[in-house]
Amino acid sequence: MGGDLAVATAILRAACGPRLRTDVPLAPLTSFRLGGPASLFLEPQDDDDLRAASDAIGASGVSFLVLGKGSNVLVADEGFPGLVLRLGRGFRWVARDGDRLLAGGAIALPALAGVAAQHALDGLAFGVAIPASLGGAVRMNAGAHGSQVGDVIEKIDVHMLGEGRRTSLGRVDAGFGYRRSGLAPDAVVVGATFVLHPGDPARIRAAMDAARDWRRATQPLAEPNCGSVFTNPEGDHAARLIEEAGLKGLRVGGARVSDKHANFIVAGEGATAADVRALIDTIRDSVAERTGVMLLPEVRAVGPEDA
Repeated sequence: MGGDLAVATAILRAACGPRLRTDVPLAPLTSFRLGGPASLFLEPQDDDDLRAASDAIGASGVSFLVLGKGSNVLVADEGFPGLVLRLGRGFRWVARDGDRLLAGGAIALPALAGVAAQHALDGLAFGVAIPASLGGAVRMNAGAHGSQVGDVIEKIDVHMLGEGRRTSLGRVDAGFGYRRSGLAPDAVVVGATFVLHPGDPARIRAAMDAARDWRRATQPLAEPNCGSVFTNPEGDHAARLIEEAGLKGLRVGGARVSDKHANFIVAGEGATAADVRALIDTIRDSVAERTGVMLLPEVRAVGPEDA
């Protein structure tokens, strides 16, 4: 592991006091419910806290991880031996400006979709089916039902950890693509502006209900999982390829390919992050051998080798 944890700890303790925590379990903060602890953990409440994090990272060289709702991440069993940042309540807000919604990076995307519906603003109904924070959804250009976050973004506010400053990017500058953005690794999404349009409240609510029903019917919501494990290859679906390879129900330790949706891995009793990683590798290799298609992981795996 690179960096000096003692230096980072001293800087953050001076700026944030007891809000800086050590050896914090990360499993409860992820939808997989797997993984070890973070050496350092901070929930920044404002720009001052983020500047303190920038100072600590710059002075110590410590590795960092920005965590949202933890719905698209697999933390290694050994944990993350660096600094984990998760935006706090100070970044959990929403405001309306005509047909625009402005929101903080910590707001949950389903909650933001609900606010849009309350104001009869259309364009975000799909977000009710995506269990992500705004920041995480923007970074990965999350989408569902033929829509994606990048389609309705006007502006993104980011804090650049390497430079210790806030800046704004337009939609084009964000470099959105399928399940990705061009945001720099040290860019923390602290807020965004969405351009929506007036809609019929009943129709918006119906679309949201349909998205919820679809999710309940097609995804293993009762079991710990990270959502879609692989991105869809162009013109095809990862789930179809996995299912046709006969991999539904395949197990490695306590991890299993879901019987409900082949592109989901569920963590059963006794599962470890290593089990999930091994199962991901097995699925990828099996599909590649059978079809020649190399599936690309959508889930982000983090651990000591990333620090």
